[in-house]
Amino acid sequence: MIKARAGKVNFLLGTGATLILRLLGWKVQGPPPPFPKYVVIFAPHTSNWDGLVGILCSFALRVRGNWLGKGSLFKGIFGWFFKKIGGIPVDRSTPHRFVEQALELFNHNEQVVLAIAPEGTRKFSDHWKSGFYHIAYHAKVPIVLGFWDYKTKRVGNSGVAVVPTGNIEEDLKIIRETYNQFLPKHPEYRSTVRFKENQNSINSKISE
Repeated sequence: MIKARAGKVNFLLGTGATLILRLLGWKVQGPPPPFPKYVVIFAPHTSNWDGLVGILCSFALRVRGNWLGKGSLFKGIFGWFFKKIGGIPVDRSTPHRFVEQALELFNHNEQVVLAIAPEGTRKFSDHWKSGFYHIAYHAKVPIVLGFWDYKTKRVGNSGVAVVPTGNIEEDLKIIRETYNQFLPKHPEYRSTVRFKENQNSINSKISE
């Protein structure tokens, strides 16, 4: 059984993260989502700085969550650190196994916050990876839309949560319209909010 990191980040860590973000010029937008279980995605992702700002944002909102990474990432000298900040090693040899392990996390824990980067790259791509959608749909949990906005220097919860209906095009329309209002650090690298043609069915082959 995969055990989720649940509950709140301690007050001192949350306060410290907030101060660091302020020093970096960022404002945190809350509140934390009210759901006991959800998938949270952050976009548009075009810079190495996004990850650091995103982690500090979760601490500032006092959200204790998890993210999934390939197993080899946790075998080096920093493996303990990645686990400490919520990393869970998964078998990414097949897309289906990736989703199965994520669903195990939701099925065996009462509180789960799972962060996923849907773009899968900091460079331009003509599609997003669809794993986050399939995980949320089969786990019957909402997708919370987290964001970075380099125009206003805000990071946090957009206030929009999508409960997957299985109508992928309609659900992606909401996601697309939400993220169109936010400016990435490198606009030329903004990826297109769509899935590959062979992933536009909830019964299609799942991609992480």
